[in-house]
Amino acid sequence: MTQAAQLPLRKGVVFGMLPRSLSLPDRFRLARETGFEQVECYTTPDPGEAEQIKKAAQGAGVRIHSVMNQAHWKFPLSSSDPKVVAESMKGLETSLHNAQLWGADTVLLVVAVVNPQTRYQDAWTRSQKQIRSILPLAAKLKVIIAVENVGNKFLLSPLEFASYVDQFKSRWLKAYFDIGNNLRLGYPQDWIRTLGKRIVKLHFKGSIFQTTPRPAAAPPQQEEIDWKEVRQALIQIGYRGSATLELGGGDEAYLREMSRRLDTILAGA
Repeated sequence: MTQAAQLPLRKGVVFGMLPRSLSLPDRFRLARETGFEQVECYTTPDPGEAEQIKKAAQGAGVRIHSVMNQAHWKFPLSSSDPKVVAESMKGLETSLHNAQLWGADTVLLVVAVVNPQTRYQDAWTRSQKQIRSILPLAAKLKVIIAVENVGNKFLLSPLEFASYVDQFKSRWLKAYFDIGNNLRLGYPQDWIRTLGKRIVKLHFKGSIFQTTPRPAAAPPQQEEIDWKEVRQALIQIGYRGSATLELGGGDEAYLREMSRRLDTILAGA
């Protein structure tokens, strides 16, 4: 078996990377034509718009594999304000129903935000309380809530991230690991090996995907991510899910180039 055959991941792209100038059907068709078989869409409260997204994806033969929850930054589950938490839960519930409608198996969630008003311990207990209350709905809809590592000053080590997920003791609460987001806290390959089977989705970003030329006077840029080690870590944990690009938007040429660069990583080239 070749190395490339050991990492059969399904390539995805976040919906925001597709050109806004195109119609919904054309955006999904472009995703497929540029090498992406899956798309991660955003929370869509309007039922009519959600149906249009479903039809556009189906018409293009592209799967919507995940929903990126949209309420968690402005209305964090960790807030002390009941009205803020209620709004957050409303958004999460909408995301879960979107996922069921679209055939997605996962909702990405930023579980908490630590700030001057919210202590770390409070972020932990408040967010877990709210998530536990909505897990029965996730189970009913058969949609996993996947906790993402982001710049929220929370879950700052792989051991802590693993513990947070494990405390739910639920198959419907897992980890969404963003490789690029991890750089400020450690080494992605270490986190991947620690989180192991808890990981159900992956976001890809990093300097390998940058297209803007660097000024000649700028200091040399070190490649932050050891992609070969990341790939080996994914092989070791037996990851067989999605590999979704989360970058800025662009035209068809840009999407083809980003797709090619992701292929290079997945093939271990």
